[in-house]
Parts: sequence; structure tokens; C-alpha cells
Amino acid sequence: MTTESEPSATGGPSRGRGILAFLRDIVVIVVVAVVVSVLIKAFVVRSFYIPSASMEDTLMTGDRILVDELTVNWSGYSRGDVVVFADPGGWLDGADVEGPGGIAGAIDWVLTGVGISASDSEEHLVKRIIGLPGDHIECCNELGQIQINGAGVDELDYLRLPDGSTLASTDEFDVTVPEGSIWVMGDNRNRSQDSRYHDQQPGGGFVPMEKIVGRVVLRTWPLSHFGVLEGQNDAFTGVPDAAG
Repeated sequence: MTTESEPSATGGPSRGRGILAFLRDIVVIVVVAVVVSVLIKAFVVRSFYIPSASMEDTLMTGDRILVDELTVNWSGYSRGDVVVFADPGGWLDGADVEGPGGIAGAIDWVLTGVGISASDSEEHLVKRIIGLPGDHIECCNELGQIQINGAGVDELDYLRLPDGSTLASTDEFDVTVPEGSIWVMGDNRNRSQDSRYHDQQPGGGFVPMEKIVGRVVLRTWPLSHFGVLEGQNDAFTGVPDAAG
């Protein structure tokens, strides 16, 4: 009577099925990891790098940062928050330059999607919120401070100014922030093309809040700059609410 032969110890169908199952598990793990990373980037945190000197010394050129996209949905934004936002229109030169194509472009697209790459950083800006909707902002008082709703703001702890200067802005302005917008400025005041610089453009220098990606919460690279951004709002604690 004939009997079925058992698979040999050195190979055969069982070993083949084991390899296929292993490869299947690897593919599932990778797909799940990518999906989770994309969801985190879309709704929780996002990585950017700093391409210019406009926020020095708070953020240095080349720093990597993490941006909180989630908690601001409940807490909202405050004066003094450092935020990343998309170009409101005409703020950036070369923002529409096409990225790499072919295989390199596909790889960069995947890495950006999972938050490893930050190739779209040059399509965004990072500045400090100075004025919220309804705020009346003017520069400057007799101490060289910006005034918000009549109160002077002492920003010297984080501003980069020329030696001996205490003037928060060399450009005078007097604006009221419209509903749904913010007024932003860089900490490196004499090297920041911010709301002051774009006040003659169609948007009046104001940034629509819908353009904000999120609030900068952490410097991640280089390690010598690693740390959270804290105490950024202290200078604005004495500012009264905008007149209703």
C-alpha cells in the first residue's frame, strides 16, 4: 500500500509557505507603520526645518522642529506663539518650484508623507504671533516697544537686535488685525520679511488663520539645540483683550 511522502527536513512546501507568511507579515507591518505615520503627520505633529535666519536666536538656520497640529484645535493660538504657516500669497520667492521627479521624487514624496523628510519647508514660513483678531498694534512707544491694545510689550528676552538697540521695529506701523487673521513678526527683526514687509500686498500683511499649520513646540535637531519652546508668551501677559 502506498503512503504520501512527508516533506523533507531541508525544504519543501512547508518551508515555502513559511517564507511567504513571513514576507506577508513584513508587508503588513510596513503598511500599518506608513498609515500611522501619515495620520500622525496629518493630525498630530509635523516636522519642518528652518531655512532662514528670520527667527534667530529662537530658531537657528537649519534647525529641525516639531509642530503641534492637534492641541491648538482646542486651545487656539495665543500672542507669542511661534507658528508655521503656508504662504498667504506672494511672501515667498520660488515657492512654486517643482520638486525632484522620477524615482527621487517618489522617494521624497513617501518620506514627506510619513514625516521623515521635510521637503515642503521652503513652501512655509515660521514667525511669532504678535496680534490676534481685533488687536490694535502700533510701533513704537517711547521705550521702543510695540504696543498692543495700548499696552507696551517687552520682547527683549527673545529679540535679536543690533548692539545697543532696544527698538522692537525700525518700521513704524499702526494696524488693526481683521477677523480670522493674525499679525506675525520674526524675532530677528531687522532680517525678517514678515507682516510689516508685506503690508502693501493684497492681504495687508495679515495671515489668515486657515493658513496656519500649527504651533512650534520642540527643536529636535541638532542635538545641541534640542529643547521645548517655553515661556514664549510671557511678554504678552499684560496685554488686554481687544476692544469688542
